[in-house]
Amino acid sequence: MKDKKNIHTKSNFRKGRNRMMVVKKQVLTLQAYTPGRTVDEVKKMYGLDQIVKLASNENPFGSSPKIRDAIYNQLEDYAIYPDGAARKLKERVAEHLQVPEEQLIFSAGLDELIQMLSRSILDADSNTVMADETFSQYKHHAVIEGAEIREVPLKNGVHDLDAMLDQIDSNTKIVWICNPNNPTGTYVNKLTLEAFLDQVPNHVLVVLDEAYYEYVTAEDYPQTIPYVDKYDNVIVLRTFSKAYGLASFRIGYGVGKPELISHLDIGRLPFNTSSLAHIAAITALDDQEFVENSVKKNAEGLELFYQFFNENNISYFPSEGNFVYFQLPHHTSQEAFEHLMKQGYIIRAFPKALRVTVGSQEQNEGVIRLLKEML
Repeated sequence: MKDKKNIHTKSNFRKGRNRMMVVKKQVLTLQAYTPGRTVDEVKKMYGLDQIVKLASNENPFGSSPKIRDAIYNQLEDYAIYPDGAARKLKERVAEHLQVPEEQLIFSAGLDELIQMLSRSILDADSNTVMADETFSQYKHHAVIEGAEIREVPLKNGVHDLDAMLDQIDSNTKIVWICNPNNPTGTYVNKLTLEAFLDQVPNHVLVVLDEAYYEYVTAEDYPQTIPYVDKYDNVIVLRTFSKAYGLASFRIGYGVGKPELISHLDIGRLPFNTSSLAHIAAITALDDQEFVENSVKKNAEGLELFYQFFNENNISYFPSEGNFVYFQLPHHTSQEAFEHLMKQGYIIRAFPKALRVTVGSQEQNEGVIRLLKEML
């Protein structure tokens, strides 16, 4: 005699075959990250031969010329998995920052590290605090994890740390501070940040995202690596994608307490960064002259934009990154975006403003010329 219970279970299983497969309900509220139009797309769309892409804050001067030779000379076998622990790169970055190796974790760009932090720490019973106009991936991954999101308006383009402190409670797990902030380019100074960190409860992790650290020239910008030892709840994020010009290699890193790093390592994919990226990053660190030259040219480009903005009463935020955030009078950001793109210049449009990556002098002058046409 057949087991009636087993028959009943199989019957219910067959009935369920018509049900739709579902994902987390919060995923249905999101959209996948949409990168800006590619150079080839814009060429085809407008019948153009030349395109200047100033939308993604890449280094317009490329990367160290030493990197190509280093990759060709040192890579022996494409069929071998990379070193999952990134030992050589870890050793070099630890030397560069003067920190213990156990305080470092590497990721495929900072996007992956933000995902790792969110996945490891946030849940439906927690909340996370961030600015209302900052890097979008903080909110994106918090939504996926089901955490409550508490967004605090910027104050004159800068993180309002006093207001962010007021949003922290016993269920807060992470506070995100993008410094310099993307997209505004503004920064939180040393005194303000330290006053904030002194008051944040130890159960709250403060993430200091410093993707544009190398571009900073402000004298009162905080040097945050020592904060990892001073405070129990700080992690500093940096990347090789910006000033080092290695965006296509996807290599970023975090500096935190060894215990936190070991926990994050559990959620890290086994071979998340490539051998090519390791070699490129080590070589880039050894060519600080290239970075210094890029920073110098960036500062000159920013001054060119500031002069134009000031002469034409265009609202903008002084920037500590390799981009500038501004608002044209009498034109929407989308109108300006479309006007520049039709002429072969790709910048980034936000609901109320525009962000342009600082390019070469020729590229910057091209953007200014097209903006003048609109004015």
